Amino acid sequence: MAKARSRTAARKVKDRWRAKNWYNIQAPPAFDNVTVADTLSDKPDSLINRVTGVSLQDLTNDFRKSHIVLYFKINKVEDNNAHTQLVGHTLTADYLRRMIRRRRSKIDGVYDVGTRDGAIVRVKPFATTDKRIQNSQKRVVRESMKTTITEQAKTSTMYEFVKSILDGKMGSEIYKNCKKLYPVKRIEIYKTEVTQQPTVMISEKKPKKKEEEKTEEKPAEKKEEPKKKEKKTEKEVKEKPMDEKKPEKPTEKKPKKKPVKKETKKTDKKKPVAKKPAAKKTTAKKTTKSKTSAKKTSAKKKTSKK
Repeated sequence: MAKARSRTAARKVKDRWRAKNWYNIQAPPAFDNVTVADTLSDKPDSLINRVTGVSLQDLTNDFRKSHIVLYFKINKVEDNNAHTQLVGHTLTADYLRRMIRRRRSKIDGVYDVGTRDGAIVRVKPFATTDKRIQNSQKRVVRESMKTTITEQAKTSTMYEFVKSILDGKMGSEIYKNCKKLYPVKRIEIYKTEVTQQPTVMISEKKPKKKEEEKTEEKPAEKKEEPKKKEKKTEKEVKEKPMDEKKPEKPTEKKPKKKPVKKETKKTDKKKPVAKKPAAKKTTAKKTTKSKTSAKKTSAKKKTSKK
């Protein structure tokens, strides 16, 4: 009897793994709803408030951003898709160790900032220097970091603000403002926490994809082609009379060149005529010289006879 009861009890036990289903965890629409991970759950309600960490390299396929880790929290489940919202981000520990070294100062800061759409974000930046500095100089650098972060947050939504941090634009702006006060070496925002989600819905301008830009550029190029053809036709019309005038120019020049050639021939004929009297003079001179030489020889003979 005991064996029969144990068999019936084993049949009643259910396999919990078979009762569970797979769900796709998707990133927020600001990150193009990319599937981040897969998870198991027996009920969709049990997925809510789960947090997953993903490297930014997996979302953008950019290996230069592998040191950034994003955290998403599940807030809604539809069919087999679990939708999330951004909770914050951090930098990896090995990346932070490379920034900090001995005989240098590290300037930390923690600031709670409100965005344009009603979200509150806690930002934690840090700055490094080439050498140790005084506390008064650190205080000035912290104030400049706070002013730049608050001004940037007031004019942007939460996702725009976070993207500026992830792209490094925020750090470059803080660096420009701090450099006027003290020559800071590097500035990084190593952590953010979203303490309050946005309360106002503001439509964000999504960046256009490359395929959409190509499709928009193609019709614009086709419209420009007929304009170019019209310009070519106008040039051809202008060039035709110029081509007709070109053969007329050499015909006008030919009769002018002929008399020039004749004149050169006349000058060639006159030159030998001018040289004839010069030749006679030379002969006359030679005859006079020969006569004088003959007289001198005759005079010498007479003197010798005497």
